[in-house]
Amino acid sequence: MSVTEQRNTFKSGGKTIAVDTFQMPGSAPRPAVLMLHGADGLSGNTQYRKAARDVAAAGYQVHLVHYLDRTGERRASFSTMFQNFRPWMSTVQDAVSFAAGHPGADPNRIGVVGISLGAALGLAVSSTDRRVKALVNYFGPLPQGAIATTSRLPPTLVLHGSADPIVPVANAYAVEALLRQQNVPHEIKVYPGQGHGFRGAAEDDATRRALAFMQRHLNGAHAASGSSPLPAGG
Repeated sequence: MSVTEQRNTFKSGGKTIAVDTFQMPGSAPRPAVLMLHGADGLSGNTQYRKAARDVAAAGYQVHLVHYLDRTGERRASFSTMFQNFRPWMSTVQDAVSFAAGHPGADPNRIGVVGISLGAALGLAVSSTDRRVKALVNYFGPLPQGAIATTSRLPPTLVLHGSADPIVPVANAYAVEALLRQQNVPHEIKVYPGQGHGFRGAAEDDATRRALAFMQRHLNGAHAASGSSPLPAGG
């Protein structure tokens, strides 16, 4: 059996948002995972779809969200990124609702895998949306001002390269400090010499860690019952 891919859409802010859904055949409810791409968008990077298929093959319903449709862009513009961040956040929140109601998804087991800008959006949205039960942060910046002081992040895995020239590794340690402060279950792995994106053994290790983390927090006993894991110290 192989992973199937289907193009779906939902409405957000009056705009039509495309989402590509990947899953293995079968009708049993399974955890849903939103995959949020980076600023480069989905038009020229095939790695996002490959990653979505890999996660789906592990037993998840994966939704690759075209959140840039909200602002009519193929790539995120650095000059307008700050002003567009809130609309994209709103679209990601709508994407959580889309995933929760999608046939075959378990609405009590929703995770987010965010890459770079997508990781920042994942941090912002999951800090207030209790439906998100696990977050994987691939080299994302800590979104200043988008996380309320009263919010609480879900269990989070932080993956980052020590030599990242675009999102400095200091962001990974800032996210880690926030998770410690909130007493949230979390893990952090910084890959020596890796930049903005992982290569070779680091890429393989990051994939393994991400799948293991989601297995624990979306497929474990706590996740299946809908309760929160006990606190224990991308």
